[in-house]
Amino acid sequence: MQKHALIAAGGKGTRMKSPLPKQFVELDGKPVLLHSLDAFFQYDPTLHITVVLSRELHNQWKSICLEHDCQIDHQLVDGGPTRFHSVKNGLKHIPNDSLVAIHDAVRPLISEKLIGRLYDFAQKFGSAIPVIESPDSLRMVDHALSSPLPRQQVRLVQTPQCFHASLLKRAYNTGYKERFTDDASVLEEMGERLYLIEGEKENLKITTMTDLFAAEGILNAGKQQTETL
Repeated sequence: MQKHALIAAGGKGTRMKSPLPKQFVELDGKPVLLHSLDAFFQYDPTLHITVVLSRELHNQWKSICLEHDCQIDHQLVDGGPTRFHSVKNGLKHIPNDSLVAIHDAVRPLISEKLIGRLYDFAQKFGSAIPVIESPDSLRMVDHALSSPLPRQQVRLVQTPQCFHASLLKRAYNTGYKERFTDDASVLEEMGERLYLIEGEKENLKITTMTDLFAAEGILNAGKQQTETL
C-alpha cells in the first residue's frame, strides 16, 4: 500500500506565550514543523506528505521554507476550526487504498524507527497507535473528590497514529464531538478496535516553553552521544 503522512499543524500555540505559532518556533535552529517534516522524509524520501495549516499561515510557512532552503516536497491544505476538521480536510487528499500516518506537527522528535514500525503494524491490522507508560502516579478527579488510577492499566497516547486510509476516512464521515481528541477516538466511535504499540518517551509534544527546553536537551544529548561514538 502507498504510504502517506498527514501533518496537522493548525494550532495557535497560545500556551507558548510566543508571537510565533508553536509549530514555527525554532528548535535547534530549525522550526518545529520542519523537524517533523524532515523525520518523515528521512524515513522515506518518496513518502507523500500533506501539511494541514491555517490558511492565514500559508505564506508565512512558504517564507520559512525559503529561508531554511527546505527541499522536501509536500502539499499544503487549509486547516479547520479544530484538529478534527483539519484532519478531515487533509484526508480528502489521501487515496483510499493507502496507509496514512496522522502526526502532530509539534512532536518534532519522532524517530524513523517508530514511523516504520507504525506503518508495518497498520498494514497488518488496520491501525497502529503509539502509547507509553506513565512515569507518574495518576488520579481520577471528580469535582472535590479524587481516586487513584492503576498506573499499569493506563497509557499516554502519542502520534503519529497510522491507519488504512479507507478505514479512517469512513470514521471521519461523521460530525464533530468534543471527545474527539485524536484520530484513535474518532475511529473508536465507529466501533473499530484500536491496536496499540510501544511509543517513545522522546516523542514529546511541545505545548509550552518547558517542553521546548526539554526537546533541546534531548537533541543535545543525542549530539553528545554521537560525538562520543
